[in-house]
Amino acid sequence: MIWLIGSILLVLIGSALVGISTYVGWQLTHPKRKPVDDLPEHYGLHKQDITFPSQTSDVLLDGWFFKSPIAPTDANPMTVIMSHGYAGTRLEKGLPALALAKSIVAAGYHVLMFDFRNSGNSEGSLTTVGYLENQDVLGAIKWVHEHVPSKICLIGFSMGGSTSILAAAEEPAVLGVITDSAFSQLSPYLRDNLPVWSNLPRFPFTPLILTILPRLIGINPRKVDALAAVDHIYPRPILFIHSQDDDAIPWSNSEAMWSRHPDAFELWITKKAGHVGSYQMQPEAYTQRVLAFLSKL
Repeated sequence: MIWLIGSILLVLIGSALVGISTYVGWQLTHPKRKPVDDLPEHYGLHKQDITFPSQTSDVLLDGWFFKSPIAPTDANPMTVIMSHGYAGTRLEKGLPALALAKSIVAAGYHVLMFDFRNSGNSEGSLTTVGYLENQDVLGAIKWVHEHVPSKICLIGFSMGGSTSILAAAEEPAVLGVITDSAFSQLSPYLRDNLPVWSNLPRFPFTPLILTILPRLIGINPRKVDALAAVDHIYPRPILFIHSQDDDAIPWSNSEAMWSRHPDAFELWITKKAGHVGSYQMQPEAYTQRVLAFLSKL
């Protein structure tokens, strides 16, 4: 009798753990949308509203294009495509991205900002932390090719940084990449840091979520491998920006990618800033780094 009761309790506890893991995993891949509640006009920017399909053609993405009034007319101009972080929007309010875009446009570069699938004003109901978002960036690159033929640089924040690396590895037309607080490999990153996002104890929930989630939504986190992708970008340059005090994605992620090809890549490690917080701490130095990188492309 005691054996039977014990077995029933184990089954109930196991079912509860699986249920919690499934629920939290579903929530992490279906985060609540945040509104696009700021306007470029507040920063003196004049936008062109744009929409374009992801490379997979399954979702329509919403964005803005800012044409620089001082872009060179006697040479091929450059368009900078910005990619936001997990569960965010094109605004990337931690910076804010519109402030950085204003400086880039003022320096003579066009800027494209957009919302990933299942974010902001774009279509979609699933967030895959880079697995499908890579195709969204490729869709943005295609829009530039078709509407504003120009050189291309990618700038991405957190998930957007890792995703930009994946896209650049597939698209040779990208001349360079700037990443801020990117992770290097999704699978080991989640294995080590999932409690930051799930708010659950590492054991037993992290291994349960990582076992259930790929089957639940049909993605393979191991395919989101920016560490391997940088080898396909080299010798094109990458600027890695990361705070030593980032408590969401350790700066060692950027260091690992930079160290693959330090002859072509740059690494700027800041201090005392939170996740994607370096711009807020040092806006002038940050902007100078970005513009110096763009000027060399």
